[in-house]
Amino acid sequence: MVLRADHVAGGLFVGLGLLVIALSGDLPVGSLALPGSGFMPKILAVLTAALGVALIVRAGEGRRFAEISWSDGRHAAQVVALTGACIALLERLGFLLTMMLLVFSLLAVVERRNALLSALYGAMVVALTYVTFEYLLRIPLVTGPFGF
Repeated sequence: MVLRADHVAGGLFVGLGLLVIALSGDLPVGSLALPGSGFMPKILAVLTAALGVALIVRAGEGRRFAEISWSDGRHAAQVVALTGACIALLERLGFLLTMMLLVFSLLAVVERRNALLSALYGAMVVALTYVTFEYLLRIPLVTGPFGF
């Protein structure tokens, strides 16, 4: 059997789905009428694992794993590192500041776009997201030391 990229990706998705199911085992599922806090993570984990299996089954149509170019590896590592840093800073800085820093960093540093336009775009996207969650959906977001 020839190892293909879809075999590897599908295996990772199956593993991720099983990991989420294992980690969310203590959360109550509830019912369809009154779902618990474990309802959504488990549904998404099962779907992720099922689609990973489908990817493995259809892997014969994809490229060989050995033929994959890893030229975008540095770019991907920067995105993962910035996202991880923002996850670590979310509780300390709050949603608004952390997400503005993330969008700005992704655009200005990683993608090398205009810094002023990146800051403006980041502020608009984060403000729209904040208004949507806080006021329209009434879902409170993490506040930082400055009260926002």
